[in-house]
Formats: sequence, structure tokens, C-alpha cells
Amino acid sequence: MKKVVVIGSGFSSLSAATYLAQAGFDVGIYEKNDTVGGRCRQFTKDGFTFDMGPSWYWMPDIFDDYFADFGRKTSEFYALDRLDPGYQIVFEDRSLPIGASVEAIAREFEAIEPNSGGKLKAFLKKAATNYEIAIKKIVLRPGKSPLELITPETAVRVGQFIQSVSDEVKKNFKSPQLRSALEFPVLFLGAKPENTPAFYIFMNHADYGLGTWHPKGGMYEIVKAMKKVAEDLGVCIHTSSPVAKINVSPSGKTTGISLHDGSAIEADYVVSGADYHHSETLLDQAYRQYSESYWSKRTFAPSSLLFYVGFNKKLDQKLLHHNLFFDTDFKAHAKNIYDDPAWPEDPLFYANFPSATDPSMAPEGKEAGFFLIPIAPGIEDTQALRDHYFKRLIERLEAYTNDALEPHIEFVESFCVNDFIEAYNSYKGNAYGLANTLRQTAFLRPKLQSKKVKNLYFTGQLTVPGPGVPPALISGKLVAQLIKEVAS
Repeated sequence: MKKVVVIGSGFSSLSAATYLAQAGFDVGIYEKNDTVGGRCRQFTKDGFTFDMGPSWYWMPDIFDDYFADFGRKTSEFYALDRLDPGYQIVFEDRSLPIGASVEAIAREFEAIEPNSGGKLKAFLKKAATNYEIAIKKIVLRPGKSPLELITPETAVRVGQFIQSVSDEVKKNFKSPQLRSALEFPVLFLGAKPENTPAFYIFMNHADYGLGTWHPKGGMYEIVKAMKKVAEDLGVCIHTSSPVAKINVSPSGKTTGISLHDGSAIEADYVVSGADYHHSETLLDQAYRQYSESYWSKRTFAPSSLLFYVGFNKKLDQKLLHHNLFFDTDFKAHAKNIYDDPAWPEDPLFYANFPSATDPSMAPEGKEAGFFLIPIAPGIEDTQALRDHYFKRLIERLEAYTNDALEPHIEFVESFCVNDFIEAYNSYKGNAYGLANTLRQTAFLRPKLQSKKVKNLYFTGQLTVPGPGVPPALISGKLVAQLIKEVAS
């Protein structure tokens, strides 16, 4: 059997490993940390359970398709609950719940802007069509050529690749709040809505149409499920095994990897699901495809300041499972992320209380809180800054709930730029990879296959198709297909 070494054990790595093992390759995963999952690790403390990274379960069809490819079902591994409301957006003067049906969401829109309900339905019909095209015609292509974007369906939608999501939203909705609500889903692609092609409104179908779900026990249940599939297929997973070098023969072909402990692992193929920039630093300079100048000029998705908080009581029912606090100026915050990198004056933030719907995530009578403030990658990260922003975050929560929360905090753990770099070798401490802007989409992203080293491949959120958990599953599948084609 041909041997494949996979660097990292995030979603894209696990996906690539399972598809390659299914095809008959001898696959070994080498993970830097002591548990699998990459950014989707799990943190437990005093009976509380936290997903350390991804916390949104969107596009359930992608997960179902992944497990079906191995003759399995999602339901074999974890139970899913559709949240209703899926989440709420908290504005300065009101809260907008995003219900579990288009009719429910349309009613909420009408309450803010007359005649917007019908416009929403038409908008979502267009989004659903784009989703079908994206998933079946574009996303499953390896990003080798611009011709991959040209299909009968996309040819008549060329304007949607020139205009932005913001342009598309503004054509139909006047309310700044409704515009924010419709622009939110594309933030998962890592760029400002005004810099994201309008075609990507398919994310609104992923949100409003397909719904927001929660796997009982948290997102780490997906990692555990994929690990089980991998091991059932014979994949050998090695944790606490950081890679020091990708080895290349004089003829320019990879021969495997070397670990930090000095041991060498021979392989016919190497796939790196680690941060792309870091992966290339594991190569001698002559074999790197992209210069430091190249990376410095890319538009990266944000980093994050994260908090994992244990509360010793149940919190106000005004706080749902997912809560987006858009009660400050989004444009000012976005400027601090993308244009003039700096800590935001009045940040938007995301508050997640999984124990509000899943009792297993916290001890009885208590609440697990996960908070995220998006920030620019590469900015200063100190404990003093973390403490400052946590204090402001809690003050805003207390004002919203009219409840004193600080006395009920059992513990606070934080994670920020320095931790993303240390834990994941993340370029400038980014959290979500490379943004999906017009100039960084499809064939314009860093390649799945090395142009300089034979049999070396890359997968994950810095390459095709882009950031997010479902795209990571697809990225792993794409790189496995490329290897199978070469090996056949």
C-alpha cells in the first residue's frame, strides 16, 4: 500500500485521512497537540464543557454526505437538535430572533420594515439557488483553473461575482438592522460583506433555510465521530507528535516528515492540514511556493479573543443558545479588523450558552458561557487587554439582562492571538484562515497541490474551498481525490 502522512487532525485532515484510507492507502496522522480536532478541541473544567473553537452547526447536508460516503449516518454518532430560534441578534433597541422557519423570520422582518417579508422570501429563493450551484457545481472542484467557475449557471450570474453581498442586500432592504442580519452569515467567510462577492448570499440559505443545529455534547462530537470512522478504516493517529520538517529528496519529491523528537516517518505522499504558511516553513526555502511578502499581502479572516466562563447559576432566559450583540457600530469594528488593525473601541461580540439547550454542557443549575470578540490578526495580546475586554463584555451583558453576573462567575479562561500561534501555528494568530474575497476565491487561493514538491499537498481553511467547518470537510475530500488520481 502507498503510505500517506497527514499533518494535523482538524476537520480537513480527518476528512482527507478517511477518504484516503477508504481508497486503500496506509494513512498516519501526526498531531501537535495531545488531542485530535485542531481548532475544534474541547475544554472541560469542574463539570463544565466548552467547544474551544467552532460552535455553529450549519449545512447539515454536508455532514450527512460525509458520513454517507462511508456507509454511515450522522445519527450513529451524535444527536442533533434544531434550535428555535436558531439565534438572536441583539441591537441597541431590540432583539431580532432568527426562527426555525422562513415564515417566522419573515414576520420578524415585517415588524421592523413593512413589506420586507416578501422581499426576504424572494432573496432566500435566490440564495437557495446559489447554494445548489455552489455545492454541486463549484465547491467540489479543486481550484486549479478559472474555468472551474464557468458553468451554464454561473455564466448568467457573472454580475454576482462583481457586485458584493452588501450591494445585493441594500437593493432590497432599507433597515440597517435587517441589512446587518442578512450580512451576518457571510462573516463566516472571513471578509467584510462589501468585499465578498454577491454570489455568496448562498450562506443565507445555509442559515435561514437549512437552520442552526446543535449536536448534543457539543461540536467535539463531530471530531469524535470522524476519529471513529478514521480508526475503523485503519488510520493510525499519533498525538503529541509535532512535525519539525517535511522531507524532500534531491529530485524534488517528498519522502515523508521528521518529528521534533528526531524520528523520521517515511511516506509516499504528505498532506498538511496545518496552517498553510506554517506548513511551508517546514520546507527548505527552495521548496516554498509563497513568499513572506505574499502572505503579508493576503486578506486574512479575523483572530478572536475568546472566553470560557463557568457561572454558578442559570442565566436570564433573554440569553439564548446563540446571541450576537450588534448593539455597537459594525463598520467601526470592521475597520479595526481589516483596514487599521487595532483593538476595537466598542466591539461587537458573540455569546454562546450551550447549556441553555443542552444540560450536559454544565452542572445542574449552572451555565456554561463561551464568548468571542473578533479582532485583527497580529495585534498585541496581553493579559491586561484580555481583562479589560472581559470586564466590558460582562458589563454589557449585565445591562442587557438587568442582572449582576460578575458575582456568579466561578472561573474565566481566555484564548487569544498568542494562543492561536502557540496551539495551532496560526499565521499572525488568525482564527478562521484566509478570507473569501473576490481575489481570494477558488483558483485564486493557495493551491491544494504543491507546485514545487512532488506528492506534497495541502488542505484546510487557507486553501480551497475556504474557511468554515463544512468547507474543511470538502477540502479534505478534494485533496484525497487529487492523490487518488495521481496514484491510479
